[in-house]
Amino acid sequence: MTLPTVTPTTPQSSGKPTAADFLARHRGGGLFTETVNQRIGSYLAVVAHRLRLAPSALTLINLVLGLGASAAVAALAPAAARGDVSEWALGLGALLVWHLAYSLDCSDGQLARVTGMAGPAGARVDILCDVAVQISLVAAISATAVAHSSGTPAWLVAVFAGTWMVNLVTSVMASTNTAAASLLKSTSLPIRIVKLIRDYGAVVTACGLVIAFLPGWTPLLMAVVATVNGLFLLASIGQSARKAGLVAPPHHAEP
Repeated sequence: MTLPTVTPTTPQSSGKPTAADFLARHRGGGLFTETVNQRIGSYLAVVAHRLRLAPSALTLINLVLGLGASAAVAALAPAAARGDVSEWALGLGALLVWHLAYSLDCSDGQLARVTGMAGPAGARVDILCDVAVQISLVAAISATAVAHSSGTPAWLVAVFAGTWMVNLVTSVMASTNTAAASLLKSTSLPIRIVKLIRDYGAVVTACGLVIAFLPGWTPLLMAVVATVNGLFLLASIGQSARKAGLVAPPHHAEP
């Protein structure tokens, strides 16, 4: 999912990088993410640069916002199911905060690369915060499903939670190992549209809208996401196994 870093632009003569300078240093993430979150992230990076914030500060703000929105959804899900809390207000509010958090997650990398502050320590904090936020998001979606559909099977929650991390794991692998490239390497618009189903920004949008307007369909959403990620995982295993080779090369005896 992670694309190669785009060639950087040269900051304006004032020495202050613009949103375009930051956007030129993004690392992809899918059609929706590039169109929405990376662009918002570039403006957030401008503000952070002017406030002299370190990239890790944006990472931690992303963590607080992401965890807070997910905790609110999980805690209020039973009340929303009873009608005591507005479902659309809860879902749309969480959606906006989740997107702000994700845009901050995009901006911290842009800021780090433009300012020359990128390093292994910052990358580690970023990955750990991503894991924490996504675990909380999975918990919020699962809580919504259970609250609105009491018959939601435990195995569905478990499979949904397990396969959700496929995107994150493969993204990290691709950023450190060129052999872990995308199954669909084409960058054509039709292929990028197909890959929206695995674009974090697009998936978060779908989750927020379902929670807001169709909370009873949350188990179906979980089943679809789990199926897509599960099939991708199997396809990735098959591709990697094929490249690794299932038959050992002939052994040549030493003279």
